[in-house]
Amino acid sequence: MSDTLSAARSAAGSAGVTGATAPEIIVPAPTPTSPPVSPFAGHERPVGTEPLARIEDKTSRIEEKLARSEASMQRVVDRFELASARMGEVALQSDLSAVRTEVSYITRKVRRMPGAGTLLVTAFVTAVLTAIAVVLVLRYVPGALQR
Repeated sequence: MSDTLSAARSAAGSAGVTGATAPEIIVPAPTPTSPPVSPFAGHERPVGTEPLARIEDKTSRIEEKLARSEASMQRVVDRFELASARMGEVALQSDLSAVRTEVSYITRKVRRMPGAGTLLVTAFVTAVLTAIAVVLVLRYVPGALQR
């Protein structure tokens, strides 16, 4: 609207009007001839079904939000399952590490144990010493073995 007024003033000034003020021409702003655009522009519905259309629109928006929420929740569940699988693998690896440590400890203990030859020699020496001890007790302490 200010463009129209300034154009009218400049036209009056260029027409040679001096001294007296030229009457201002006021041009009204153009009014829109088209009706306001509604969100249901492509769908022509009777006036009585407009609340129903609003409800349907809100329902569809709620369904879209629910679908997005479900997708987001599924991503969270997938990440949780992946993390729990990783933790299971880590636990298995730590269990395996503990088992390896125990097996190596037992292996060292078994390797330090005497072999079969050493056990046979020890058994023979024990038998001979026991026999000698029994003979000595019978000879020098005659009443020790009787009741």
